[in-house]
Amino acid sequence: MAKLGTQPLMISAIGDDMAGNFLLKYWKLAGLCTDGILQVPDITTPVVSNVFDGNGELFAGVASVQAVETFLTPSWIYQFYRRISTAPLLMLDANLSPESLQAACKVAYESGVPVLFEPVSVVKSSRIAPIAEHITCTSPNEIELIAMANALSTPGKYNFVKLEQCNNKAESVDYLFEMLSPAMLFLLEKGIKLLLVTLGSNGVFICCREHVNFMKDQKRCKVTPFSTQLLEKLEGCSLSSMPVNLSREGSSRTCVFHLPATSASVVSLTGAGDCLVGGFLSSLCGGLDIMQSVAVGIAVAKASVESEANIPANFSAASIAGLSHESLSASLFCGIGY
Repeated sequence: MAKLGTQPLMISAIGDDMAGNFLLKYWKLAGLCTDGILQVPDITTPVVSNVFDGNGELFAGVASVQAVETFLTPSWIYQFYRRISTAPLLMLDANLSPESLQAACKVAYESGVPVLFEPVSVVKSSRIAPIAEHITCTSPNEIELIAMANALSTPGKYNFVKLEQCNNKAESVDYLFEMLSPAMLFLLEKGIKLLLVTLGSNGVFICCREHVNFMKDQKRCKVTPFSTQLLEKLEGCSLSSMPVNLSREGSSRTCVFHLPATSASVVSLTGAGDCLVGGFLSSLCGGLDIMQSVAVGIAVAKASVESEANIPANFSAASIAGLSHESLSASLFCGIGY
């Protein structure tokens, strides 16, 4: 997000060890505010080890995030009440403990701050259940989407697609839409306003109510030089050009759009999902609309998969805008439900 011109406040916990010190140094060199980083002696900085298959897809992973669950407490979150309450949005990931997730949602709810929930994994995605009514947006992949729907449903009442059916990345977009629609509609019924379902090389489904308004207070947005260039180049490419009116208050209709991924010369898939979410959030904070912001996220993810580093050293606004325009031009209106 910082490389896209946004200045986020990170709130987390790390150890006073080599990994923790490296991260702090890196963040400071990047110009990021580290006020929200709690460095605790005698604990291990969270780490993850991933195993990828021959196609570069994640096959298995082992994560050690006990420091976050133990030390990123509600009391630490409440110390940043004012800064959260004046932020344009809040992003939470499912590595937080259930108690901390609820505390953060409480601050956001009391302040009218929209919340994005990042599921992290199939297992941890179920942590959305107690806080779903406070979540504005979530960004699951196909399997996490089904896991979240199952976590929120009454056992035996709904028959969502089995998780193993979501493992075939070669399925057509039409098939994926048919397979995932029940779960997407169900999550909207549970109070979530916007779904960004990531489909890997198949792009992203955007599922929302017609009257969705992610950024409730546009005054909190901060237009940056980077976002200004994007706004200028993407003018006219937005939800307003779609065959529905997403600003009509009082409508209960549900709209699903598909934005395709742009072709990429894959070097590494590590970091692509994080870059998509980071690009989306940075663009929203910079004044772009939902559709434009998702397209920017897709473009940033492409830059990530074509880089050996998880996050490329820098981004070109002209290149990101061009790729975003390409994705928006190929977007599809999948359908409407009630």
